[in-house]
Amino acid sequence: MIAVLCEPSVSKVRWKLRVVMAERKITNKALAEVLSMNPVSISKLKNTDDMPELGGEAIAKLCDGIAQLSRKPCTLFDLVEHIADQQPGNN
Repeated sequence: MIAVLCEPSVSKVRWKLRVVMAERKITNKALAEVLSMNPVSISKLKNTDDMPELGGEAIAKLCDGIAQLSRKPCTLFDLVEHIADQQPGNN
């Protein structure tokens, strides 16, 4: 009997804050002011592709701030994208 080893598929959650802010023309400074945060903190959140470890309240505040500045609704689904079934090493 021969065993066949398969690499498992891996799902990923892509963080899209950078894309959302660019599409809505929101600066780090403007979002930081609305959220009473430091612009460097917004920059760090924005410049990652992997979903940061944020709680529901923090995500809700981000969405509220984005909605306020862009005058368009913002939901969790605007900020994240589920990418299914990637083979390990093929990002």
